[in-house]
Amino acid sequence: MLWDDFLKSDYHDWRGSGHSEDFLDKPGWLEQWLAFHNLPYPGAPSAEELDELKRLRGHILRIVQKLTVRDSADPTNLEGLNRALSGGPMILRIADSDSEYRLESTPLQKGWPRIGAEVAASFGRLLAESDHSRLRICDNPDCKVVYYDETRNRSKRFCDDKACGNLMKVRRFRARQKAAKTGGSSIHGSSET
Repeated sequence: MLWDDFLKSDYHDWRGSGHSEDFLDKPGWLEQWLAFHNLPYPGAPSAEELDELKRLRGHILRIVQKLTVRDSADPTNLEGLNRALSGGPMILRIADSDSEYRLESTPLQKGWPRIGAEVAASFGRLLAESDHSRLRICDNPDCKVVYYDETRNRSKRFCDDKACGNLMKVRRFRARQKAAKTGGSSIHGSSET
């Protein structure tokens, strides 16, 4: 999803090193991200356009944070989303190829306002057409990745069970071992189970 990959541009090392990086500031990242999503690269953004992209990312993240705790989105963040949407008016048309119909949109504007509108529209479609109660933030406190929980019983706790899920299992295991060692050498001098 476009909005999901956009939020991941604010990277935090899930392993707990404390390292974080803003990929929006990294040369070449925006161009690769847009190519992956089949969107045109309008050239390097100006400082103002980059700030606007970061504000949009912040609005989306704050909306997700509110929704994950079953709270309503702040009107300021919704307005930020709507402001980004206004940067990309589009013409819709039905396209036909081999009797398969699809709805296509052609933007009336080019440049970074259009890209912001595409990101905002991607997130807006999720809010309007999907179950936003399935939005989650990874339970690994070092990760902070947002994801959409598609499990049947809505029980997914980590963005990636093999990475963050396994890391957190190891951390819990080591904490139990440490507690057992500390508890075993305390007052009684023996290990308790």
